[in-house]
Amino acid sequence: MPAAAWHVSQWFNAASLPEPPSLENLRGRVILLHSFQMLCPGCGSHGIPQAEKVHRRLGSDDFAVIGLHTVFEHHDAMRPVSLEAFLYEYKVTHPVGVDVAVPGSPIPATMQAYGMRGNPTSILIDRAGYIRAHRMGAMDDLELGFMIGLLLSE
Repeated sequence: MPAAAWHVSQWFNAASLPEPPSLENLRGRVILLHSFQMLCPGCGSHGIPQAEKVHRRLGSDDFAVIGLHTVFEHHDAMRPVSLEAFLYEYKVTHPVGVDVAVPGSPIPATMQAYGMRGNPTSILIDRAGYIRAHRMGAMDDLELGFMIGLLLSE
């Protein structure tokens, strides 16, 4: 299935990039799209550290980690200004976008487009822009590394 465009209202850790991250700008790379909420216990204990570790070890011209802050509850507590401080404190260096709110719905736009049911969610997108894996919850490091390696070898 082709990956849907990301609907992002604001980017963090992307100022040094020539253009804001998008599927089009990253075409030709394998992408780990990692959705999270900063108040999600599983995101803080596993998902965010895993995404950052993968970014630091594998981030290159062939692979990118993109974080997506998908707020579907406790909206007032998770505004972009709070996210900016959170990313700094947790030493998150990969690009992170704020998923666009949808009027009248607690579920943000990209979360809806990808059919995400919660956080953390890890989505692997191949070089051609197709979703090759979509997993909610904690993913084993070895399994994720193996899946990324397979996509990089294609």
